[in-house]
Amino acid sequence: MSPEIFSLLFESLGETLYMVAVSMICASVLGIPLGILLVVTEKGEILACPAINKPLAFIINMIRSIPFIILMVAIIPFTRFLVHTSIGTTAAIVPLTIAAIPYIARMVETSIREIPSGLIEAAESMGATPMQIIRKVLLPEALPSILESLTVVIVSLVGASAMAGTIGGGGLGDLAIRYGYQRFQADVMIATIIVLVIVVQLIQFIGNYLSRKADKR
Repeated sequence: MSPEIFSLLFESLGETLYMVAVSMICASVLGIPLGILLVVTEKGEILACPAINKPLAFIINMIRSIPFIILMVAIIPFTRFLVHTSIGTTAAIVPLTIAAIPYIARMVETSIREIPSGLIEAAESMGATPMQIIRKVLLPEALPSILESLTVVIVSLVGASAMAGTIGGGGLGDLAIRYGYQRFQADVMIATIIVLVIVVQLIQFIGNYLSRKADKR
């Protein structure tokens, strides 16, 4: 590969990391509280409220049912309204974030449901408020599992960000499409795949490490 292609490869890697990092932060800020809300508002839980739980679960399931490539196209007007463009890395962050929120919410919900009910009952018996139970019991106990789940979501976002390249989202996917596919440069395609594999392996390693560190058992 020429020096120009190497330069484009590093630039595309930076765009991919930018898309994944920003969308993951935004999705976590919204998705984690939604996951907690799914658990605590269910019937029989500490903040039982079916009027919130059922519509929230429906909306989350509805978004999860839409394939990412369709979601990207369907929300182009919304993306353009938010960031004043529908192409490029910044524009790709919008559908990436929207796609990740329901997955994070469901994974956080699953992580919290793994906590033994006896811990919650013990906290309630000692007079802990619902917010205290969430902050001092649910989140600390579920943290290792939540970190593992977030790692899975980040890896999925790497793949989705590559898919965003098909509609001008930038990043490694865009590089692979423009040079590896449209210009028949197999070396660029192979290099892109190798970089993606390395990135995913690093993300998985870091995620597993943080999860083990957070596990106090």
